Amino acid sequence: MAEDFYCEEVLSGKTKVSIVRETDNVLAYHHTRPFWPTHIVVIPKRHISSLLTLTDEDGPLLLELIAVVREVAAEVIARHGACRVLTNLGSYQDSKHLHWHVNSGEPRTQVA
Repeated sequence: MAEDFYCEEVLSGKTKVSIVRETDNVLAYHHTRPFWPTHIVVIPKRHISSLLTLTDEDGPLLLELIAVVREVAAEVIARHGACRVLTNLGSYQDSKHLHWHVNSGEPRTQVA
């Protein structure tokens, strides 16, 4: 997997995605390999490695990012009654680009 799938594949346009919501600075789309029946990823369009590398200057972008997460989560709850919102850090973070997962339903079993 690419070190930063979101910059290298999604934001570059190499990997086409189904957009849920988009602003000038944030993109929300259906995950390309969903782990849950409803699985949406929300990313900043500017590279930020993770939640831990945010700086004070990133405040406005973080507020916009959280606003999009909130809007997407509200839509998922309206459709499915519940959702999870999560971000991974450290070795749990496969792609080193800040991203949030908004998901609903039971995890899908992985087939090797």
